[in-house]
Amino acid sequence: MKPNEAISHFAGRRERLAQAMGAGVAMIPTAPERVRNRDTHFPYRFDSHFYYLTGFGEPEAVLVLVAGKTPRSLLFCREKNPEREIWDGFRYGPQAAQERFGFDEAHPIAALDDKLAALLEDQPALFYPVGADPEWDARAIRWLNAVRAKARAGIAAPDRVQDVRALIDDMRLVKDPQELALMRRAARISAGAHRRAMQAARPGRHEYEIEAELLHEFRRNGAQTPAYTSIVAGGANACVLHYVFNDAPLRDGDLLLIDAGCELDGYASDITRTFPVNGRFSGAQRAVYDMVLAAQAAAMEKVRPGNAWNEPHDAAVRVLAQGMLDLKLLSGSLDAVLEKEAYKRFYMHRTGHWLGLDVHDAGEYKRSGAWRALQPGMTLTVEPGLYIRAADDVPEPLRDIGIRIEDDVLVTERGCEVITAEAPKGAADIEALMRDARARD
Repeated sequence: MKPNEAISHFAGRRERLAQAMGAGVAMIPTAPERVRNRDTHFPYRFDSHFYYLTGFGEPEAVLVLVAGKTPRSLLFCREKNPEREIWDGFRYGPQAAQERFGFDEAHPIAALDDKLAALLEDQPALFYPVGADPEWDARAIRWLNAVRAKARAGIAAPDRVQDVRALIDDMRLVKDPQELALMRRAARISAGAHRRAMQAARPGRHEYEIEAELLHEFRRNGAQTPAYTSIVAGGANACVLHYVFNDAPLRDGDLLLIDAGCELDGYASDITRTFPVNGRFSGAQRAVYDMVLAAQAAAMEKVRPGNAWNEPHDAAVRVLAQGMLDLKLLSGSLDAVLEKEAYKRFYMHRTGHWLGLDVHDAGEYKRSGAWRALQPGMTLTVEPGLYIRAADDVPEPLRDIGIRIEDDVLVTERGCEVITAEAPKGAADIEALMRDARARD
């Protein structure tokens, strides 16, 4: 976006939040810097709620919104400091930040406590991330007490404290065109990384070598960072849902499960693909793989406006449960397997989650006890899997097979759009890609 477009874009979000508040004052801080070891820090990543409303990426910053008849937006941020900028790089300072990001006012971060107490006078409510950080909870109490101390002067303190995140969550759940453009680009980069990983995999290489291929593809295409720690899990490691050691050798005859996605300008992608290390599925691997792929297709059919959030999951579970019966992993009737949830031995997670600025993005899945209805502009993952750990009652050809297939999906007016479709997932397509890569060796 051009600068003027970005200003109006983020200002529009702040106006929507002020309208949702009705009246009162909101305080939304960004994330703090985190020490990694001694005097070095983790790479900085802003708070998603704060960034959604501001576009401002520096640490030590707070957004304050005053709602009501004359709404105002105020930014509190670091002052200019030429000496620190020699060490740490450019910082806007209040004046430039106000102009560049379109705030009504901007002040040094050191002025926050005094300004906030004054802004809360005669306001009905304080909105902030209640319980997110003990330090901010303590500061909020100090602000309220400072206003209460002026009661004899006829000044009233807010009589209501509300968690502002619930209001922002609802705003973030439906993506706007600018967000979708970023998410589609992130999806393309990540899909390319998965293709690269398939082409690079060989027996004898290590999981970390394939992880390096992913990271290379992310960064060379402009993504700033992985959206989460990449899972590169060969063989039995794929049966560990959050496996992140990524240090084992890849063995001939094993499958390789990769769950990895990049983050681009704050927005996440999230793709999982599973493929044979040697480029050819065995009969048992193909049978399980096709079952998971069929479960994903059944779930995708249910991703459409008006359907409840749980419908894709229920559709996937039904296909997987029947597949477990067909493969002799379970016995009995399909209805009994579903009622007793016996399938959870081999499929223990949900089939998706919201996706956006956070990998597991903002937004409730249920409201007043009812699953939320899908609507156009919502983005989610669809990711069924099957994890067959070795056991005496598991047929030997199926032991230690772990498969997950995950795509990023946008709910559209008539159904859904798979924005990660450029990552191959048909078994024949995967084998062809890997065969072509080996032919060039």
